[in-house]
Amino acid sequence: MQINGYETAYSEEQLDKMLSEMLVIEMIDKNFPGYQNLSENDKKALTHLMNAGRIINQVALEQDHPLNRTIKSGLEEAALHSAIAAKTLKMFNSLNGVEGLNGIDPEPIELFKGVKGFKGKNFYPQDLSMEEFHQILKQMLLSGKKDEVKKILSARTMVRRQGKELKAIDYTEYFAKEFSLAANELEVAAHYATDSLLKDYLGWQAQALLQNNEDMDMLADRHWAQMQNTNLEFTLSRENYEDELTPTVYDNKELVDLLASYGIEAVSKDMLGVRVGINNPEGTNLILKFKEHMSQLATKMPFADQYSQSVVSGKDLKQTMVDVDLSGLFGDYAMCRGGITTAQNLPNNDKLSVKTGGGRRNVYHRQVRNTQDKERNKKLLEALVDQEFHAYFNPEAEHIFVIGHENGHSLGPDSSYQNALGVYKHVIEENKADIISIAFMPEYVKSGIITENTLKEIYTTWIVRLLLKSRPKLIQPHRLGDLIHFNALLEKGAISFSESGKLRIDFARIHPVIYRLLEETIAVQLSKSPEKAKAFIDKYGTWGDIHEHVASVQKTLGIKPYKDIRTYL
Repeated sequence: MQINGYETAYSEEQLDKMLSEMLVIEMIDKNFPGYQNLSENDKKALTHLMNAGRIINQVALEQDHPLNRTIKSGLEEAALHSAIAAKTLKMFNSLNGVEGLNGIDPEPIELFKGVKGFKGKNFYPQDLSMEEFHQILKQMLLSGKKDEVKKILSARTMVRRQGKELKAIDYTEYFAKEFSLAANELEVAAHYATDSLLKDYLGWQAQALLQNNEDMDMLADRHWAQMQNTNLEFTLSRENYEDELTPTVYDNKELVDLLASYGIEAVSKDMLGVRVGINNPEGTNLILKFKEHMSQLATKMPFADQYSQSVVSGKDLKQTMVDVDLSGLFGDYAMCRGGITTAQNLPNNDKLSVKTGGGRRNVYHRQVRNTQDKERNKKLLEALVDQEFHAYFNPEAEHIFVIGHENGHSLGPDSSYQNALGVYKHVIEENKADIISIAFMPEYVKSGIITENTLKEIYTTWIVRLLLKSRPKLIQPHRLGDLIHFNALLEKGAISFSESGKLRIDFARIHPVIYRLLEETIAVQLSKSPEKAKAFIDKYGTWGDIHEHVASVQKTLGIKPYKDIRTYL
């Protein structure tokens, strides 16, 4: 069948199989106790925040692929009378786009024949090769157009051709219509919201959508990062994992040196997302227990005397943390291409707010982490884990690991070190956050926050998560990080496999192995060398017989690589 002139790539039978492999994640509805307990004004505010999220989703679709919006409209119309269109639409909504990795297959899922993705997504012209991109930047710099090059390499611009050169268009200009509509929804939500901090933030965020001024983003971020005890959650996220073209400039030494001579830093493009929900006080109280120790942990970081860390500047830790019951995930959050976000620490280090001393905020997603396939977990343990360690597997322990991971993003070298690693920066950073979490878990035992038994549960549950279902690619930084950790633990004997292929864990060896890996990771970031980052990944990112064995068992047990986010409000 054809949609807007493009032929669907999968038969109805193939779509049925893919849809059967979907994991349902249900957002809260009007019967949820937390919603029932809101004031009528906060319920109205929540409605307008959801509206803003749906508008920003249209922005993200445009950023991702030039055909997303027209094809989605065509699918929605055709789905009214066509089963195959309706099923293709479900797959489109799962990927939140016409194509994307599913975390299992080596190549992206492409819902329409001939419709492929691009390294630069729709941030850049689709016919722009890496080589031409680099050459145009060099020519423009040598022609005295450094200000335009700086805009092109900014996180907040769409780039289009202008003759033989490139032109950057700020998001506030390119998406003027959508940003105006979203800003209006935020202003109405601010009118109804009962929390003063949320009111302030929404006002600043609305203005940031209307003004071509990075300072407005900075001020909005600063107000957002202060929200600790608000009833409602709203985040306009700006992360840059999807753009694979901008960071390639760091692989071109001549271009890197030229950019440095003009004081220009290449920052990947921000894909926008929106998270909406209701804060959960009980879950938040648990998370805050870990916050108290972050400044202490910062002093224990490898090579801590060689770089500054925002968490130890000044007397107060500028970090808020909340646990949230989700009512909606939109844009970047809803692009479930092999995974879905369980928590997040923002703003990222490349943002002006953090660079100028602003705070950060961690938000945890209850509906995502509480979606567990208990029966499959049981089968996985029986198939791949020695019986001795089954008692230590506890999905709730993974939440504590994630808390440590998100806090880990606030520790270590700043964005100038991270960005310098080019296409490898995300893998190194996500790997860093993971191993900070594991390396410092014994400190929480010493402080009495967790017990020795809980520590073993965290270790075991984390290691079981490292049992990969397929070999990850560079664009999958979290999964590639898992492979790095698995191999480091295996090489040093912290984990092993019996003759029957069952995983065994030497708890005593985990900390020294992981702390040494953390030292190597920080050394890579401090080097600012893409070559050293690649060598690190190549060293620990190997794939062999034991990995194939694990992946084969995982596939035998069945895999649900697709996500069905069901929204009710």
